[in-house]
Amino acid sequence: MSGNEGAPDALGAAPGGPDARWRTTALVALAVLAAAVLVALVVTLASASRQRDRALTAQTHSFGVMILARSLSGTIARSEASLGRYVVSGDKALGRRYSDQWTLADTQLTQLARVTGDNPEQQALLADLRRAYEQRGAELATVALSTSYRKNQQAYARFYKAGRSPSLDAIDKGLQRIIDSERELLSARSTVAARTVARANALAKVLAVFGSLLVVGAVALGWLTTRAIGERAHAEHEAALERERAAELEAAVARATAELREQEAKLRQVQKMDAVGQLTGGIAHDFNNMLAVVLGGLELSRRQLHSDPAGAARHLDSATEGANRAAALTRRLLAFSREEPLKLEPIAPGALISGMRDLLDRTLGDTITVSTPDSSDGWQLCADRHQLENAILNLAVNARDAMDGRGALEVATGRRALAAGEIGSCAAGDYVTVAVTDTGCGMAPDVLERVFEPFFTTKPAGKGTGLGLSQAFAFVRQAQGELAIRSAPGAGTTVTLYLPRFVAAPRVEAVPAVPVAAAPPLSALDVLVVEDDPRVLAATLGALEELGHRAHGCDDPLKAPALLADLPQVELIVSDVLMPGQTGPEMVAGLRDTHGHVAVLFVTGFAGEAGGEAEFGGHHVLRKPYTLAGLERAIGQALAADRPAPPHSIAAE
Repeated sequence: MSGNEGAPDALGAAPGGPDARWRTTALVALAVLAAAVLVALVVTLASASRQRDRALTAQTHSFGVMILARSLSGTIARSEASLGRYVVSGDKALGRRYSDQWTLADTQLTQLARVTGDNPEQQALLADLRRAYEQRGAELATVALSTSYRKNQQAYARFYKAGRSPSLDAIDKGLQRIIDSERELLSARSTVAARTVARANALAKVLAVFGSLLVVGAVALGWLTTRAIGERAHAEHEAALERERAAELEAAVARATAELREQEAKLRQVQKMDAVGQLTGGIAHDFNNMLAVVLGGLELSRRQLHSDPAGAARHLDSATEGANRAAALTRRLLAFSREEPLKLEPIAPGALISGMRDLLDRTLGDTITVSTPDSSDGWQLCADRHQLENAILNLAVNARDAMDGRGALEVATGRRALAAGEIGSCAAGDYVTVAVTDTGCGMAPDVLERVFEPFFTTKPAGKGTGLGLSQAFAFVRQAQGELAIRSAPGAGTTVTLYLPRFVAAPRVEAVPAVPVAAAPPLSALDVLVVEDDPRVLAATLGALEELGHRAHGCDDPLKAPALLADLPQVELIVSDVLMPGQTGPEMVAGLRDTHGHVAVLFVTGFAGEAGGEAEFGGHHVLRKPYTLAGLERAIGQALAADRPAPPHSIAAE
C-alpha cells in the first residue's frame, strides 16, 4: 500500500468517499448551472444585440428615406427655379439645367420607391406622388417647349398658371405624407426596440445574480454591457447628426422656394410691362389719327361757320366720324377684355358682307379690288353682329397692309360639313365659312406661329396694337368655332372663319300681345348731375338743358346729400360711377334712407367699372359716349321703372 493511499484530498475528503462524490456532484451541478447561466446570459445579450442592430438599421433606413424625400423636394424646387430663370432669360444653359434637375428628381423618386419596396403603405403614397410628378412634368415641359420655340408670352402665361397648379401642391403634400409616415414608423420601431432592450436588461440582471459566482461571467457580462452602452451612445450621436442634416435640407428647400417666388414676381412684372408698352404704343397711334380728324374738322368748321355753313357742316360730319371711330376702338378694347356684352342674333353671312361693302371700299381705298362671292346657300350663323363685322374688318385691314395698299381682296362666304377635329378642335357638324384672301406678301412659318398672340404685330412700333387677329381668334372660339390660316411667303394669305350653322326653331303661333301704349314725352325735370370732371359735368348739364330739363351740377359726391336737402324738388340723379372719395353706387346707397324715392341713372365708360354688377343696385346704366337721343331714352327708362332693374340692364347709344 502506498503511503498516500487513504489520505484526504485537497478538499479535505478522501477520494471516492461520499463527500467527494457530493462535492463532485455539486461541482458538476455548479458547473452545469454556471454554464447554463453563462449560456443564458450570452444568448440574452446576443438577442438584445440583434434587436438593437435591427432597430439601428431600421432607424438608419427611416432617416435615409426622409433625407431622400427632402432631397427630392429640393431637386424639384431647383428644377422649377431653373425653368423660371430660363423662361425669363431664354438662356438654354438654364433650360438644360432644368432638364438635368428634373431627370435627377425622377432618379431620386425611383430610388425612393426602391428603398421603400417592403412597405405597402409607402408604395401607395409613392404611386400618388409619381402621378403628381408626371402631371407636373407635363405642365413644365409645355412651358419649356413654349420657351424653346420663343413663344415668350405663352410661356409666361403657362409658367404663371403652373405656379398655381394643383400638381405642385400634390407633390408637396405627397412628400410630406411620406416623411410623416416614415417618422411614425421610426417612432414605432424605436419604441419596440426600447422595450426589447428593457426586457433583455431585466433578464440579464436576474442572470447576473446567478452569474456573480463566476468572475469570468461577470467580467464578460460587464464587457458586453459596456459595449452595448457605447454602441447605443454612438447610435444616438448618429441620429443627432441625421437630424441636423434634415434641418439643413429643410432650410435649403425654404430658400429655394423663396427664390422661386421672387422669380415668379419678376416674371409677372416683365409680362405686365411688355404688354402695356405694346398696347399703349398702338392705341396712341390710332387715337392720334382719330383726334387729328376731330380737331381738324372742328377747327375748319369754326373758320367756315359764317363764310361757308355747308362746308362747316361737312367738317363737323368729319369730326363726328372721327369721334365715332374712337368709340369703336374703345369697344374693340372692351371686347378684347371681355367687358363688352354680347348681343347674339341670327346672321345671314352673305347679306352681312354685302352690307359691309361700302365700309370695306372706304377703308381699303381705290387701289384694292374687293370681291365678295357668296356660296352659303342661305345658311345662317348666330353671333354678335358688331363683333363679327369688326373681325372681318380687322382681317381686311391686315390684308391691306400685307399688300402694301395695292392688290385684290376676296371676302367669300360658304358652307361646309366638318368631321370632329378636322379643323382645330371643332366638333362634328355644319359650319358657315367666311374666308378673307389677299394677294400680299404672305407670312413666314415663325410669324405664322405667333399671329394669334395678343399684342404681337410685325408693324413698326406705334403702328398697331397687335389685337386684330387675337381678337378675331377669341371671337371665333367664343362662338364655338375655329379659325384657320393658310399662308406662305410671296403666295398671299387666306384666313378662314368656321362658325357653327344656326338653324331656327320651328315657329309657334303666339298669342297676340296686348298693345302697349307709347310712353308719353318727358316733361321738364329737376335733375342733379354728380360728376367730378368739370368738362364732362358741363357737357352733361348742357345736354339736359337742351332736352328741356332743369339741371343742377355737383362736382363732389360727398356734397350731394347737402345739395339734395336744398333741392327737395329733384326727381332724378344722374351720377358717374368712379369718382374720388366715393363711388356713385356708394353715394346712392347712402341716400337710400332719405331720398330712396328719387330715380337714379348711372353713366359710365364700361359696365365692369365699379367692380361687381350688384354694386349698381339694379339701377339703369348709360354707357359713354352717348347721344342726346340715347340720354333721353335712358332717362325715360330710369323714371318708368317700378322696381330696380337687373344689374346687366345697360342702355347704350
